[in-house]
Amino acid sequence: MDDDTSPPALLPQPPLAPRRGRGAVANVRHRFETLEREAVDDGWAPPAGTPAGAKTEVAVERARTILSRNDSPDIPFDRAINPYRGCEHGCVYCFARPTHAYLGWSPGLDFETKLVAKVNAVEALRAELSRPGYRVDVVNIGSATDAYQPIERQWKLTRGLLELLLDTRHPVSLVTKGSAVTRDLDILAKLAELDLVAVYVTIPTLDARVARTLEPRAAAPWRRVEIVRELSSAGVPVGVSLAPVIPFITDDQIEHVLEAAAEAGAQAAFYTMLRLPWEVKAVFAQWLEAHFPDRRGKVLHCIEDLRGGRLNDPRFGDRMRGQGIWADLVRQRFHRAARKLGLSQRRIVLETGLFRPPARSRGGPLPEDGRQMPLF
Repeated sequence: MDDDTSPPALLPQPPLAPRRGRGAVANVRHRFETLEREAVDDGWAPPAGTPAGAKTEVAVERARTILSRNDSPDIPFDRAINPYRGCEHGCVYCFARPTHAYLGWSPGLDFETKLVAKVNAVEALRAELSRPGYRVDVVNIGSATDAYQPIERQWKLTRGLLELLLDTRHPVSLVTKGSAVTRDLDILAKLAELDLVAVYVTIPTLDARVARTLEPRAAAPWRRVEIVRELSSAGVPVGVSLAPVIPFITDDQIEHVLEAAAEAGAQAAFYTMLRLPWEVKAVFAQWLEAHFPDRRGKVLHCIEDLRGGRLNDPRFGDRMRGQGIWADLVRQRFHRAARKLGLSQRRIVLETGLFRPPARSRGGPLPEDGRQMPLF
C-alpha cells in the first residue's frame, strides 16, 4: 500500500524549537486518529526558548510471540526480534516510528518517550525455538528499534535473548548504535567462536554536532567507532551500517565513516538512503525546520528527486537506494570507498548447522546437554 500522503497535521504544541535530549520536535497526528486539532494562540503560550525534553515512561507487555517474519526481497533476513517498542535514542529519521500509531500513540515524541518492554521475550523465544517444525536461519535483533537503547541497562532483555541463542547455538545478527553492546562481549565472543554472530554498528555521520540533534540519545559517533574497535579486538565479526544517507546533512560523511570503521576493524559495510514512510515525513520536516531551516527546502526537494517526485517510495528495491542521478552518485561513492578499504563484503556469513532446540520443560532440572528429557 502506498503511504505517500501529505504530512499529518500537528497536535497543539509550542512553536517549533529543538527539545533537549529528544529528536522529534513535537507529536504529530497519526494516521488512525479520528479527531482533528488546531492550535490557537490564546495569549497563554509559554515563553520562547528551548522546551524541556519529555520524561521517558516504560510500560510492560507479555508478548504472545517474539519472532516477527518478513518476505521483503531487499532485507537480508526473514525473521527478527524486537524486545522493545519505541526507542529512546530518538533518531528523527527512524522508519519504525509509524508502528507507534498501532498503540494509539504519536510517532513523534511519544515514540521516544513512551516505551514498551516485552518482559517475557526470553521465554517467548524459547517456546518458538522449541516448536517441532522450527527451521533455523539467522535472526536479527534490533531491526525496528534498538535492542541496546538506554533502558536495556535496566531490563537486560537483549542479554537474556543472547544467552538463550548461545545455549541453542542459533545464529544471530545485531544492528545497534548503543554503547551497551560492549557489556555483552562475554556472550558475543563465545558466539563468535562458533561463527554464530555478526554485529553491525550504525554510523551515519562522524559530525558530533549533527549527531546530537539527529540521534540525541545514541552513543556519540566517536564512541561508535570505538565500539567497532572493541568488538573486533574481541574477535566478534563487525560491520558498519551507514544509514541513513541524508542529502545535504550526512552525505558528505560517506568516505569518512567508512575510513574510520575500516581502521577500527570493520569487515563489512552497507548503506541505505533516507526513508520517510507515513508520519516520519512530518517528524523529519519539523526537525529540519528546528535545526536546519536554511536547508529545509533544499533537502526535501532532493528527497523528492530520489523518490520519483514524492517524499517516500515504498517499492521494494527503490525504497533502500532511491533512483536517479543523485542516487547513482551516492552508490558510486560508497562502493568505490568500500572497495578501496576492503569493505566490499556487504554481509557476514554465519553458521546455521549447529542449532539444538531448547528443552521444553515445565520445571525441574534439565539435562546437561540441553535435550528434552523423555516422558517415560
